[in-house]
Amino acid sequence: MSRNLRAIRISLTGLVLLAAIYTVAIGKSLLVPLVLAGFIGLALNPIVAAAAHLRIPRWLSAVTVMVLLGFGLVSAVTTLSEPALNWFHEAPTAMRAFAPKIKPMTQQIEAASRATQNLVGGTMARNVPQSPNNFAFTAWDILAGAPKVLASVLTVALLVFFFLVYGDEILRRAVEISPTFAYKRHTVSIVRSIQVEVSSYLLLTAAINVTLGLVTAGMLYLYGVPDPLLWGTVATIANFIPYVGAITTTTVLAIVGALHFQELGPALLPAATFAGITAVEGNMITPMLQGRRSRLSPVAILLWLLVWGWLWGVPGALLAVPMLTCVKLITAKLRGWQWFAHIISR
Repeated sequence: MSRNLRAIRISLTGLVLLAAIYTVAIGKSLLVPLVLAGFIGLALNPIVAAAAHLRIPRWLSAVTVMVLLGFGLVSAVTTLSEPALNWFHEAPTAMRAFAPKIKPMTQQIEAASRATQNLVGGTMARNVPQSPNNFAFTAWDILAGAPKVLASVLTVALLVFFFLVYGDEILRRAVEISPTFAYKRHTVSIVRSIQVEVSSYLLLTAAINVTLGLVTAGMLYLYGVPDPLLWGTVATIANFIPYVGAITTTTVLAIVGALHFQELGPALLPAATFAGITAVEGNMITPMLQGRRSRLSPVAILLWLLVWGWLWGVPGALLAVPMLTCVKLITAKLRGWQWFAHIISR
């Protein structure tokens, strides 16, 4: 009987897990803004809480924070949109100009491939000329996608505002339904500690990534690479994805350097310098500032990135590691779940 009950419990657990994965996948359009707004709200909550201690109403401090944040985002988008669109427009021409630079390398690869085909007795496929893949990024494309983007941004902004204003009240109401006073006090202690640790982690991670973007932009400016702020912003956003983000940004900088410079050495210098900067940041600065509580196993990070990248795409990959870190901080405080925090720790 006990064996049958255990098998039934395992089967039900598997079915619940599959149902949860399916629900998360089909609820992407709803859950991604909610999770993003929750993280932004947790990161900005210490500012609103500090203002509340100074007798400033939460709604007033929340409005001020949201206005400043919106002004910064609008300024960044306005500044970076023109160089980004220029790169989109000039990409085909730049790639055609880049092709002669790598022609000797491709000729060697083709010769090696031809020799391999001759050795194995295969026939070489004839190269069929392909028509150029011309694409245009017009103003109509921007106007067509603008309503959806604006709706998503407004949804996130409203959720962040309400989280900042009513977040503590919601937690207080949740604690009030606890059965005993000791249980209420224990719950408040756990919730407050988790809130402080998650907020500090998010603020510190954002500060590290923004600093990395500024250093990258300064390095590219010194090397004479065009639009250094654009690539610094790319480095900032991509660094939220450990390992993959650094590799992607290094590859992008290598392509940008090859398109801008004529010689191989100067072309690879920005990418090599960025690789050195990220190596110092990832192995020295970030572990020293965040400490051991927020350090995660590389295997757990890669598996988590694969899962959430498969479920939510690029937004899932950007939110995966913050979610995993928050899960670790939360499970480390919950009785009976410390084993999970121990498994994903580094």
